[in-house]
Amino acid sequence: MSRHRNVRGYNYDEDFEDDDVYGQSVEDDYCISPSTAAQFIYSRRDKPAAFAEPLEEEYGYEGTEDTAGYFTTNHQLSGVDRGKSRDSQSARMESEIVRKVTKMTVSGKKQSMGFEVPCAIAEENGHVNTPQKGLLAEDASVTSGVLEAVSKSALSPQIVQVSEEQNMVPTPVKKSSKTKPQIDVKAELEKRQGGKQLLNLVVIGHVDAGKSTLMGHLLYLLGNVNKRTMHKYEQESKKAGKASFAYAWVLDETGEERERGVTMDVGMTKFETKTKVITLMDAPGHKDFIPNMITGAAQADVAILVVDASRGEFEAGFETGGQTREHGLLVRSLGVTQLAVAVNKMDQVNWQQERFQEIISKLGQFLKQAGFKESDVAYIPTSGLGGENLVTRGQSDELAKWYKGKCLLEQIDSFKPPQRSVDKPFRLCVADVFKDQGSGFCVTGKIEAGYVQVGERLLAMPPNETCTAKGITLHDEPVDWAAAGDHVSLTLTGMDIIKINVGCVFCDPKEPIKVCTRFRARILIFNIEVPITKGFPVLLHYQTVSEPATIRRLLSVLHKSTGEVTKKKPKFLTKGQNALIELQTQRPVALELYKDFKELGRFMLRYGGSTIAAGVITEV
Repeated sequence: MSRHRNVRGYNYDEDFEDDDVYGQSVEDDYCISPSTAAQFIYSRRDKPAAFAEPLEEEYGYEGTEDTAGYFTTNHQLSGVDRGKSRDSQSARMESEIVRKVTKMTVSGKKQSMGFEVPCAIAEENGHVNTPQKGLLAEDASVTSGVLEAVSKSALSPQIVQVSEEQNMVPTPVKKSSKTKPQIDVKAELEKRQGGKQLLNLVVIGHVDAGKSTLMGHLLYLLGNVNKRTMHKYEQESKKAGKASFAYAWVLDETGEERERGVTMDVGMTKFETKTKVITLMDAPGHKDFIPNMITGAAQADVAILVVDASRGEFEAGFETGGQTREHGLLVRSLGVTQLAVAVNKMDQVNWQQERFQEIISKLGQFLKQAGFKESDVAYIPTSGLGGENLVTRGQSDELAKWYKGKCLLEQIDSFKPPQRSVDKPFRLCVADVFKDQGSGFCVTGKIEAGYVQVGERLLAMPPNETCTAKGITLHDEPVDWAAAGDHVSLTLTGMDIIKINVGCVFCDPKEPIKVCTRFRARILIFNIEVPITKGFPVLLHYQTVSEPATIRRLLSVLHKSTGEVTKKKPKFLTKGQNALIELQTQRPVALELYKDFKELGRFMLRYGGSTIAAGVITEV
């Protein structure tokens, strides 16, 4: 076997005798007759002229014919050329190239310059090569002087004229493509959703409160998951010994999430109610994955807080160190004002009204402290596994006795959608970056403000690179444009994927977002063990970024309700205080002031695995 030949001890000299030189031709070994050799083996020395001539015969004139064919429409031809135009197809191809050429050549420039560049372009665009060869050969011929007379008389005046014409023609076209974005986005938005409003919903709560199961069952009851898939999940989860996780698998798609029975990343799907189109984000409840949960909550307008009604479980999630509190604080600090509390697993306590009331009283007090208005919070008893009170009002007798309110779907439907800042300049925070098939790469995220169209130039900050939006997909369907509030994935070209990472912001090149490493902010401090001092290290969570930062200066302590300065230059900050501080990040981050962009002006500070403060950016 040749693969196992002993390479190290091999004597190569036996292979190559002295008379065998590397550069020698193989003729003597294979007995090729000299005439065949002459036919097939190309030698530059032998006949340079003979090779150049056929090229010019084959291609040199073809180029001029084709251009001629293209220009016949313009009726500017000499009689000779008009006779030549015959091959309309190649002419069409040539015309495409010539168009490119004329765009690239300024009318006064040297011909050959224009012809060299577009060949590369034509190749990229997958044009057939003959016309290019034609062009190149013409180049060669212009220099070699064989075709000089023809090409000069026929081509150069035309190219100059055409490039002038082209220069005159495309300007209005360009303008119209620029004026195209001035569509009435609001009217289009109404049209696109069939009058349905868009709402981004995040599902939060303590680990194992049943968030994924609840939402998976809701999607199944709404018909977003077909019976076959559901049956498959049921079988698979039984095999894995987790029969009760079947509905959760609708949203927990990765193997690891299913294996551990914990949501780790934000699962995203969409469904429709009577009056709304809902983008559903299933956030992880485990405290190890809070950064992912912040990313999800930062993109949401409204939230469902799922709590576990069974004895001991609710208390575990609600007492200190539980995620119910932290998630509640987080979504409030990230600007979510409307909340539905789904009291899940009510079937385990036999739908007792007392237990429901007890949970409401505990949670209500806390949510009020967190800053939710009582009118904006609704409590709904549900059972995620049994599917009670999700899509239709509760059927079970125990529940129907005392609960007359809405079911979960009706509650979601009754949320008020927030004001979308469509009129502001475009902003999109990158939540994920991946390589797509074909050229370019994809970024996904929520458009926070403004709108984007296919073909627009976008600026990415902090890398400060521009690129073009080649395609936009919304819920896996390609669209021509998207506006504030949409979760989109953009296909981008003209930029290196290495430069983009999660947390970059795409914006309008005319009105770029600010980028800085130091900024001032007003923060509200939650329950903390250690007082905050100057030089305190924190983790800054802003939209989809998590960036290490330090507190550089403590400027002043503010009064909670009025915002007046109560103390200047404090030595430290303790829990519950409102303060002005200056933060410094390790790398530049793209930020907006709270007063300009409410959505983009909020951030969270975390330390040692718990959230210590929430804040808004006051100056950069």
